[in-house]
Amino acid sequence: GAVQALWFGVDVPVGTRPGTYRGRLAVVTAAGTREIPLALTVSAMVAPNHGDDVPADLTRLRWLNSQLAADDSMVAPYTPLRLAGRTVSLLGRDLTFGEDGLPAQLRSYFAPNNATIGTTAREILAAPARLAVHDATGGPVAFTGAAPVVTVRAPGAVGWEVRRQGGALQLHTRARLEFDGTVEYAVTLRATRRTALRDVALELPLQPSAARYLMGLGQKGGYRPPAFRWTWDVAKKNQDAVWIGDVNAGVQLTLFDEHYVRPLNTNFYLSKPLVAPRSWANNGRGGCDVGTVADTAQVLVRCGSGAHVLQPGDSLRFDFRLMITPFKPLDVQGQWATRYFHAFVPVDSAARRGANTINVHHANRVNPWINYPFIETAPMRAYIDSAHARGLKAKIYYTVRELTNRAPELFALRSFGDEVLSHGPGGGYSWLQEHLGGDYIAAWHVPAIRDAAVVNSGVSRWHNFYIEGLDWLVRNERIDGLYLDDVAFDRLTMKRIRKVLDRGNPGALLDLHSANQYNPRDGFASSANLYLEHFPFINRLWFGEYFDYDATPDYWLVELSGIPFGLMGEMLEKGGHPWRGMTMGMTARLPWSGDPAPLWRVWDQFGIARSTLHGWWSGRDPVQTGDPALLATTWTRPGGAMIAIGSWHDRDVAATLAIDWAALGIDPARARLRAPAIEQFQAAGSWTPGERIVVPAKKGLLLLVEAR
Repeated sequence: GAVQALWFGVDVPVGTRPGTYRGRLAVVTAAGTREIPLALTVSAMVAPNHGDDVPADLTRLRWLNSQLAADDSMVAPYTPLRLAGRTVSLLGRDLTFGEDGLPAQLRSYFAPNNATIGTTAREILAAPARLAVHDATGGPVAFTGAAPVVTVRAPGAVGWEVRRQGGALQLHTRARLEFDGTVEYAVTLRATRRTALRDVALELPLQPSAARYLMGLGQKGGYRPPAFRWTWDVAKKNQDAVWIGDVNAGVQLTLFDEHYVRPLNTNFYLSKPLVAPRSWANNGRGGCDVGTVADTAQVLVRCGSGAHVLQPGDSLRFDFRLMITPFKPLDVQGQWATRYFHAFVPVDSAARRGANTINVHHANRVNPWINYPFIETAPMRAYIDSAHARGLKAKIYYTVRELTNRAPELFALRSFGDEVLSHGPGGGYSWLQEHLGGDYIAAWHVPAIRDAAVVNSGVSRWHNFYIEGLDWLVRNERIDGLYLDDVAFDRLTMKRIRKVLDRGNPGALLDLHSANQYNPRDGFASSANLYLEHFPFINRLWFGEYFDYDATPDYWLVELSGIPFGLMGEMLEKGGHPWRGMTMGMTARLPWSGDPAPLWRVWDQFGIARSTLHGWWSGRDPVQTGDPALLATTWTRPGGAMIAIGSWHDRDVAATLAIDWAALGIDPARARLRAPAIEQFQAAGSWTPGERIVVPAKKGLLLLVEAR
């Protein structure tokens, strides 16, 4: 009959020496249990690297329980937290919590261009945040209690908690702020007797100047609308967060409860959507209002739950997370110096095109299978060694969103139900249907090499496996980082990834690519808002397919550039827009979307590596056009400057540049503005200071300021 179970036992004493040990194998069928003698031979050989170098031996399964890099240590460029009273200071920002444990002040010290950190504080909040609880009559519930108690005090984290009482309600607030500017709140509201509430709301009063832009809760990134109302609809919307701020001072708010489960993304959101928080969503009663408060200098973000009834002993979790932006100064030198070739090609070929960092995608000779396993180790190591010999870096595609049918652990993972592999309708490549039957989601498929993947679930122990796999790659293949094609894991996993890379290969790079996920399949989620929790730990963005490069400058700034968050990026869709992109330091990426090499050559001729960036977004660019649809960004170095002009006009425009010559350190009487000839970008030209310059419609110019 069919085998129902197998188990075996062998008595192997502690301190085992080579030899043969006897045991038994039990085979359980419907007819009964049959025992078979078993002999286990222990040899004197020691398996190298615990056997992990041979995936088929399945020794890597123990990686599922790994806690590698799951600690409170810090990563560059962040600095240790400093606690003085109730103020916690961190890189470029600080947070002061009040009597109730909620933020009373949020401040940013980043300079307007986000490239440096200054000493002048910029207030983000207009008044302390508060949790407003109203009883059945609409009256406010007043809470009293002891002062906050600091529970964690470490270089990488500070935690505190507060217990308060308001009539029949007990309020317990726990908070933990980490070195990157992320603070998570667990807020428990418990009733000692039956209590009816009209509403529970989190209120964030913001300075209008620090609420210039907004992204999330159904709004595309850009200027904040005057007012709007948002309600929960997890069946269609992957929306539970909003970022609101200015370029150098802002905050993201995310709402959840103790039942949060990370949803699927990248075309699969509808297969596993958000779990609505019972507290905040409240069966459709909850929502958020954003708008200006009359007669006050405030922009209020108010997220309420609507009416609740709590029975004696009932509790609700009103959890939320704040991320204070920007996370870190712009790495402008890294932006100019790191030049990607995004394809598996001979190293010499990439170097000849001007690239110095290669992203090795999957479905090729050295990295054949999507994500895992690593079996072509010798060819991969040889390729990476050849890149290093030429002074290039080599990174690989390795994500966690889906798993190839080539993984030796596939059937072991399948036995875990939906812990690692997501439920779904099945189908797809014939191998999957023949071997897995049903109840999976078919994903990426490369017919030429018979590589067929299935979709992983949300956060699971597979992320521990992924971290160990990365550590193995860093130690054995000497990879220089990862190319992340969208992200299916959480902030904790990304933090661990950063630590593993930094420990094994300081200087390793993480670049994040995303297609625009503001569409029905992905639940209308702006990619930058969706992935903001990962931004503190990555080096560059590549956004991506379906993004609208014809959109307004405010959309570019918030959705595409990464600049308000301490990152810079590159373009993809239809080659991007070279002229507008240059105003934000963005180019295309070889060989996918245009050829940035001619621009790179001009950068180097100018000496961009020793220049200072003055972005149009800072409001302090020494070169102004006086036209909001004609934006200029300037790079300055001793004796010279480079000006990138991007036009959002649909006609040619003649502009006279207003130049602060003292800021440039150049004598205008001896200066000229020259447009170098750049292939597929611009023709050569030359102008004297004050002369009108014609900027082509929907394009732009790159000008060098030189001595005549």
